[in-house]
Amino acid sequence: MIGRRKFIGLSLLAFLSACTASSLSSESSSAVTLTISAASSLQDALQEIGNLYHQQNPNIKLTYNFGSSGSLRHQIEQGAPVDVYISADGQHLDILEDKNLLLNNTRQNLLKNEVVLIIKQNNHNIDGFSQLNSDAVSQIAIGVPDSVPAGKYAKEVLDSLKLYQSLETKLVFAKNVRQVLAYVETGNVEAGIVYSTDARISEGVKIIATAPINSHSPIIYPVAIVRDSQHPDIAQDFSRFLSSNTAKNVFAEYGFKN
Repeated sequence: MIGRRKFIGLSLLAFLSACTASSLSSESSSAVTLTISAASSLQDALQEIGNLYHQQNPNIKLTYNFGSSGSLRHQIEQGAPVDVYISADGQHLDILEDKNLLLNNTRQNLLKNEVVLIIKQNNHNIDGFSQLNSDAVSQIAIGVPDSVPAGKYAKEVLDSLKLYQSLETKLVFAKNVRQVLAYVETGNVEAGIVYSTDARISEGVKIIATAPINSHSPIIYPVAIVRDSQHPDIAQDFSRFLSSNTAKNVFAEYGFKN
């Protein structure tokens, strides 16, 4: 009799454990859409990583919103339905944290990058930052410094090299780093300042100089979960996947540094 009661008790415990596990996994077993707002420079790498994540989690669909980090931050501040936010600098996450718009303890530094000077592939008239003041250059594209981290870093580099003030009349401001790349590719400007990862994906441009490491603040991409996420557990699972060896290998292929 005692043995039978023990068996029933163990069976009941196993049943309750199974029910608990089932309830915890119910969200991930049903169709879920995560919205990822991320800096434009991450577009190609993230889409590839997202495909790998979806292969492992076929019921989870990833929807991307790429743009300048500042614009994406403003959208979150205005209540846009975002689950995961990845910025090209920490300043925008600092602002969201101060406004209590991010889930506590979900922020982590994900990647690093470099700033480079690019020109069109068939341009042979410029070979470095020092020539931006020459007659060979009439226009230079950079991101808007106040909202585009790549533009902020570009301004820091030009300030450090004591070039910004003399080049102001030549500057063309773009809404995100991919627009800078497009301006150079199409020949609308003679030069542009982008991340090295953006230059790598284009066959129409070439890198002629890398900004000195001490000429700008560190380029760090942090990621965090937005407090109003409808699927915080799954969002955190995706965030963890971004730090996995699988994702790191893809980021490395695109030139990002860990």
